[in-house]
Amino acid sequence: MVLPLYASLARFDFTLMEASADLGAGRWRSFWRIMFPLTVPGVVAGSVLVFIPTVGQFVVSDLLGGSKVDLLGNLLQRLFTRSNPPNWPLGSALALVFMFVLTLIVIIYFRTTTEEDR
Repeated sequence: MVLPLYASLARFDFTLMEASADLGAGRWRSFWRIMFPLTVPGVVAGSVLVFIPTVGQFVVSDLLGGSKVDLLGNLLQRLFTRSNPPNWPLGSALALVFMFVLTLIVIIYFRTTTEEDR
């Protein structure tokens, strides 16, 4: 999450924040009205990079952390294989929700960025 945010903030023109302060806006209002909308592509890209491993990597957390660390992939694996009896309807519904959220985040990313931002 840090690298996309850093890249987005490195391209940010901080004179816009100074201009908003000169026009009477406070720090929070300047952040939400100027900085955040201009850095949304970095936030969305970082969210995608954080969310994808939580859905797909369940083997790594099993091998390295045992059963102490639970990711979303571990939950799906447990619902499909380890529960007695396997809860296929709930596992399928959760998998569809995860895929829908991930697809929605990717669509938002592609709509908020241009070719120059990627």
